[in-house]
Amino acid sequence: MQGKLVLPVVVLSLVGVVASAFFLVREHTRTYRLVLASGGSTGEYYAFSQAFAEVVARNHPTIAIEVLETNGSLQNMDLLKTNAAQLALVQSDTPVQPPVRAVALLFPELFHLLAHTDADINGVADLRGKRVALMPEGSGSYALFWPLVQHYGLGADTMTVLPMPADQAHAALAAGEVDALFRVITLGNPAVGELLQTSTTRLIPIDQADALQLSLPYLEAQIIPKGTYNGGRPVPAADLPVVAVNALLVAHEALPPKVVNALTRTLHQNRNELVALYPRAARIRLDTSGDLGLPLHSGAEAFYSQGEPEFLVEYAEPIGLLLSVGVLAMSSLWQLRSWLLGKQKNRADTYNLEILALIDEVDKAQSLEELNALREKLFDILKRVVSDLDVDRITSESFESFTFPWEIANNTLRHQEMVLRSNAGEADRR
Repeated sequence: MQGKLVLPVVVLSLVGVVASAFFLVREHTRTYRLVLASGGSTGEYYAFSQAFAEVVARNHPTIAIEVLETNGSLQNMDLLKTNAAQLALVQSDTPVQPPVRAVALLFPELFHLLAHTDADINGVADLRGKRVALMPEGSGSYALFWPLVQHYGLGADTMTVLPMPADQAHAALAAGEVDALFRVITLGNPAVGELLQTSTTRLIPIDQADALQLSLPYLEAQIIPKGTYNGGRPVPAADLPVVAVNALLVAHEALPPKVVNALTRTLHQNRNELVALYPRAARIRLDTSGDLGLPLHSGAEAFYSQGEPEFLVEYAEPIGLLLSVGVLAMSSLWQLRSWLLGKQKNRADTYNLEILALIDEVDKAQSLEELNALREKLFDILKRVVSDLDVDRITSESFESFTFPWEIANNTLRHQEMVLRSNAGEADRR
């Protein structure tokens, strides 16, 4: 009965071991397909995301990133919240959703206020009564414009705002259809540079950074260096004070730590490849000592804390699978051993029962011919036992226990033979 129960357990355990090994191999070779929510197709977020996806694919073939065009930071955060995207680029002022974790501080995004030279705009306060082109609603630039102008006493009722895609906004300013354009974008953007090559457009300073930080603490003072957009005829003509927010790479908290660690390593250890595709990636900062506004993902934190992932963080899943495989393997071996020992014992018990039955036959034997047949049977049993011992069908302990009843049976045969011979001799004398 025990053998019948043990064998299925052993088979099931072995199946479990094979299945665990399969899942371990699959996990090790698994391709992670991620969606990266970026921004508009003409914006910096989209350009950076495309470059980043290419560099990641080149260095980590098991990570495939699909770049998703979006309306900006607010939509990106919503996509992360629902896990429709696993990665996203957002501005540091974006309200944080619970499942989102920081991966890296990327580059500062500077406030760019461009004005037509005929519009008589020299500062933010001069936007009163003007036509201002903004990025689409839902974008980070659109959201940041309103708290900025509020500081200068302006609101929606004091100017005409025209949200539109970036390329349309640039064309509208170049054509004089709007008086100003506001964008939050990384330094050196080619589209902005192209717009500033004409004598009809100029950059406007955004000062009062310290005062702005009182109500908008996520802002930081920045400078657009002289000649950023043109060195021959310097644009701007002098260092221009502005304010900025930071671009962040964020991830859903459920993304495996080893994946996030690989992405973080790519940003910092493969930066040359990234810069070759997206030059402004040179401004990515490794320092995460500042407040990013949300906690770091454990995979990114492992990289920043010691430059390489903690062994248990990077290999947590394979280690867990290996432990499971090990436990199942040991259980299977133990069950198999128990089954084999039980089978060996049962076989030895069968031989002992044969010996006992043979002793009973010896006691009942009435002739020497019967005894000779029983003697052959006894030695045949011994031959089979020795053969089983050689091929491990019974254990040496079982063999030793077998020899005792076998000797009793052999002695019984001799005694019965003497009795029969004695009876035969007395009958002859009569």
